[in-house]
Parts: sequence; structure tokens; C-alpha cells
Amino acid sequence: MAQKPSIPKGTRDFNPEQVAKRQYIFSTIQKTFETFGFQPIETPSFENSETLMGKYGDEGDRLIFKILNSGDYLSKADPVLLADKDSTKLTSSISEKALRYDLTVPFARYVVQHQNEIEFPFKRYQMQPVWRADRPQKGRFREFYQCDADVVGSKSLWQEVEFVQLYDAVFTALKLEGVTIKINNRKILSGIAEVIGAQDKLIDFTVALDKLDKIGEDKVKEEMLSKGIPQEGIDKLQPLFSLTGTFEAQISSLKAILSISDEGLKGVEELEFINEAIEGLGLKTAALQLDVTLARGLNYYTGAIFEVAAPKRVQMGSIGGGGRYDDLTGIFGLKDVSGVGISFGLDRIYLVLEELQLFPTTVNKNVEVLFINFGDQEALFSLKAIKRLREAGVNAELYPDAAKMKKQMNYANKRDIPFVILVGAEEMASETFTLKNMKTGEQTKVDFEELITVVIS
Repeated sequence: MAQKPSIPKGTRDFNPEQVAKRQYIFSTIQKTFETFGFQPIETPSFENSETLMGKYGDEGDRLIFKILNSGDYLSKADPVLLADKDSTKLTSSISEKALRYDLTVPFARYVVQHQNEIEFPFKRYQMQPVWRADRPQKGRFREFYQCDADVVGSKSLWQEVEFVQLYDAVFTALKLEGVTIKINNRKILSGIAEVIGAQDKLIDFTVALDKLDKIGEDKVKEEMLSKGIPQEGIDKLQPLFSLTGTFEAQISSLKAILSISDEGLKGVEELEFINEAIEGLGLKTAALQLDVTLARGLNYYTGAIFEVAAPKRVQMGSIGGGGRYDDLTGIFGLKDVSGVGISFGLDRIYLVLEELQLFPTTVNKNVEVLFINFGDQEALFSLKAIKRLREAGVNAELYPDAAKMKKQMNYANKRDIPFVILVGAEEMASETFTLKNMKTGEQTKVDFEELITVVIS
């Protein structure tokens, strides 16, 4: 007996209804991207390993799916490493490619490769799947889509302002109220590291701080201690863990805490600019909130960092994030090209909209008319009408087999098709159609013009 097929953990199949709902989110985001002047690009699903490795920190590197070399992939392996079973060092000799971890690093590679074809500042959007060897759980998958928008070639903070507006515009279009756009600045985190004497452990500091929501304050402090950050410095962090109040009040507190750090104060100044601009422009659905513990553990961020939280009535992780990266293209040889970008988490947004029942009823554009098949002559007559209906924008189909009436009607019911049309010898002679409303059971005889009127209304 054949084994029942399955799919890898952290991946999913999508039925027609789910695909329709996902496409609704895609189209909403895409339309907003284009309204804001972004242009679409696509990159390969896998990259050379050297393109991806070392760009996301140690934790990110461990989550990258490596692709084994074609053919006898062990033929080039170092026999000593193979004998020692040193998988970390062995990987580079047996795997030269990897599935992309996100869309930002491939975008940086794209910019460098195509720099002579690009008009800067370059505004691009990209909606493609990415892969991470993470532990699957609610809202976290090993294969998922990211919907990214980035601008490269400009250091202007007006770009950050526009991205806050972009988030607000998308969630307004999706009718998702109560979203919080959390913002911080990497320069502030660098300043804090300086104040507590941990400049040389900035990465360890931010990686630990980024876990605050997941593991809590005590565990974060324990991890910092284990990474060599002194207890005296950790004690100086205490005001940050309890920093609350308005955006302006938190900014005031930060200025005092970071008074000895020029870089930290520069980050505060940038946040002030963004907040004042947003206050002047206003937001429709989302709220902008300063969160000084927001770190986002990716190494390439250098300025503002964003993370979008779902409405509090939904138990869900972040549904978007991003930030400023001043020299991401520098890792590929193109220096001093600043960029900033954000990402929407399609899969988590889907779960939030589903839980809050925010998908429009019109999302599932189903077949509106099914023609019953009574035989070849009737089928040909029906297909001529179906052709005209489709040209008029009506979704219509013919049941392919001249099966029993009950079977064809059951098919219409299971597909939730609202109208069924019966065509026999009498209808063909008079060029009419017997139209049955599947909800009310009412049957009427109509000509083609009346048929279109009833179905479209």
C-alpha cells in the first residue's frame, strides 16, 4: 500500500478560497505600492550562498536553507572535515547555493548588479516567497511571502515618513484598525551600548534586547550577562525597560539618558523629525509609537527601525517591519548608497483578517452560472451562450458530462453556484433559457438579455 503523501513542516497547501483571500491582500498592497511610486522587480528564489551568508547575524545564518550541490556533492568535500563530521565547516564545500532568507539582501545584490540601468533614488517593490529553517508555530512558517518596498539612493528622512504613511494606507485599505507602528533608531541602541560600556558587544546587546517580548526582562538580562555585558551596565538599562508615556515624553527621557552619546542623540533627533512630520500629516488607521526596546536583530540596520503590531485583540506577532540601512550595498562593492525599506507579513496579515472576519464577501469571485449538460446538441447551444456571458464579464461554465440531473445539481450546490440554467429541445427552439435560482428554488424562462440582467443584478 502506497504511503500517504505529505508536505514538509512549516509549508502549506492553499485551497481556492484561501488563494482568493491571499490575492485580495496581494492586490491591496500592490495597488498601494504603485500609488506611492514603487516599481516591481523579481529575483531568483535561490542565491549564491556567499550572497546571503554573514548578512543576518549568527542566528539568521543558522536559519538559511542550504541547497546541496548537484550530482555527487561529497566529491569536493574536505575528507578531514567529513571524517570529523564538522557540519559547519563542511557546508561551504557541499553547498554553493541557498534559498533566500528575505528580499532585502537579494535586492542589494540586484542594485549593485544593475546599478548602470537604475535611476536613483530607486523605489522598488517585490512580493515573493522566502524560506527560513525556523520552528513552525502560529503565524510562523518555513515558507512564506514577503511584500517589500524599498528606496535606495537617498538619505532623506522624508522616506521614513512616507513609509509610515504607506503602512497606514495599506491597513486602512484592508480595514484593519488598531494597528501600531513601533519605531526606534539603531543609533539610539548604539548610544545605549556606549552608555553601558558595551560598544564592542552591540550585536549581542541588540539580539538579546530584540527578544524582550518573547522571553521577558529577566531572561534578556541573563542572556546579556552570558554574552559578557557587565552587571553594572545592565543595571543602567533599567529605565529603558519601564520607559512609557507619549512619544514626546519618551524622547525627553532619552535625551537625558543619552546625553554623553553624540550618536545616540542623533538617533533621537531623527525620530523627532519623523514624529513631528507624521503629526502634521496625520494617520487614518494606525498609530505611531516609540519603543526603545525595539532592536530587530538584523545587522544591516543603521537608522530608523520599524515593527508593526497587530491589534491587541488578536494574539499575533509582528505583521510588518523594516528600517534604514546606510551601506547594505557596500557588502557587494557599491559604497555609500543609503536605503530604507519595509516589509508586510502576508501570512500573518491573512490570519489577522481571518480572525477578525475582515475579508469582504466579494473576495471569492465564484462561478455565477452553471449550464446543465443534457447531451451534445444542448451542450453546444449552451457553450455559445456561455461564450457571450463570459464576454459580458459573467463567470459561467458547462458541466462537462451528461450525468444525472441530481449529480449536476449537487455539484452546483457544493460549489455554491447561485444560478443553474437548463437548456432542452424547447429552449433551443425558442432560443430561451430556463433559469433556476439555487437559493430560492425559483425557476423562470428568460431570453439572453434578461439572463444577463438577472445574473449581474
